[in-house]
Amino acid sequence: MVPRAPFDVTAALDIVAPVCQDVATHGVAALRRLSEKFDHVVPEHLRVPAEALQHALDELDPLVRQAYEIAIERRRVVAQQELGPQQVDVEVATGAVISQKMIPVNRVGLYVPGGRAPLASSVIHNVVPAQVAGVRQIAVTSPPQADFGGLPHPNILAVCALLGVEEVYAVGGSQAVAMFAYGVPDLCRPVDMICGPGNIYVAAAKRYVQGKVGIDSEAGPTEIAIVADDSAIPSHVAADMVSQAEHDPMAGAVLITDSEELAARVDAVIATQAVEARHSERIHEALKGEQSGIVLVRDMEQGLAVADAYAAEHLEIHTRDAEALAQRVTNAGAIFIGTWSPVSLGDYLAGSTHVLPTGGGAKHSSGLNVKSFLRAVHLIRYQRGATDAVAKDVITFAESEDLPSHGNALRVRVEDPEGSRS
Repeated sequence: MVPRAPFDVTAALDIVAPVCQDVATHGVAALRRLSEKFDHVVPEHLRVPAEALQHALDELDPLVRQAYEIAIERRRVVAQQELGPQQVDVEVATGAVISQKMIPVNRVGLYVPGGRAPLASSVIHNVVPAQVAGVRQIAVTSPPQADFGGLPHPNILAVCALLGVEEVYAVGGSQAVAMFAYGVPDLCRPVDMICGPGNIYVAAAKRYVQGKVGIDSEAGPTEIAIVADDSAIPSHVAADMVSQAEHDPMAGAVLITDSEELAARVDAVIATQAVEARHSERIHEALKGEQSGIVLVRDMEQGLAVADAYAAEHLEIHTRDAEALAQRVTNAGAIFIGTWSPVSLGDYLAGSTHVLPTGGGAKHSSGLNVKSFLRAVHLIRYQRGATDAVAKDVITFAESEDLPSHGNALRVRVEDPEGSRS
């Protein structure tokens, strides 16, 4: 019933493919040319100097720094609990042990948007779980800003300095994704994984290089769904819908309710809040788009079904039995329970991840977390007796698949355990 905003990554591939190939072929020269074309500034340094990072931290407003430090601390505490055991050993039979070892990705590149909003929060929510996972090399890139002498926004640089990230680039758009994927001689080594949100061209570039490198996801327009009954506070619900609409004209804000009175009151409050907001034009465009609206359901059972079908990036629950209803949700990027748990908390310093699946991706994918940066590798240790015990079964299995040489790998061990014959 509620469509998403148009976001055709496939169509954007035709635009980003030449950009990516240009960077792969011409390196620094291409980055400078593309920076001038798309960002209207050519950075003096494509890699941000260490002194610029430190200067940004030194000049950071103390109150802003305090907020950043709380966000970092809480996200790190949660991430450390997400980490879990790094190796699990399972003895499937006597002398037969399978271990699972979690190995971090070696090198990660993080893209941080610098357009409508300098998302310093994205640095925290990507870097902290990567650090906790044990990623050895983390590089950050963000578009150069003409207002800041060709450097990324100083808040982004300050957070990098707070987190100890020293490899930071002033490169934006699909060319930044290409830089990470292919590497640029004398500037940036290729990474193994690219994460971080961006516009449709960044998403398309991530799709284009996927396979050569890993990616976290193709982030689309942000969205919120709110399940609410007549106990909900209209001004709270309205504020949360408006706050999500503030992100982008394509942002989605959806209220799912069984109360006609609440729907009418929220609609009226939204009108007032949107007019008074600093980014009212952007908010109005998002709320008037086909991706936003109010869905009236007959009861909360149907409301839950609608929420699961929509699979929102952010799902808020404002009902009398919010906790119980939240436990029954099957499709959501993150679930915010009760009126005192707004999405804005999660965006910044709740301690949860704010990098979440969009466009219905919550039906099959999780938000970015420590395990996103870990690879599960099995270690297989069978002693002779354990292998002998199942050799006939392996041979039978292999024959059933018409792969007799697979079976022979067991047969030679049974018949010639000491390797006496050639």
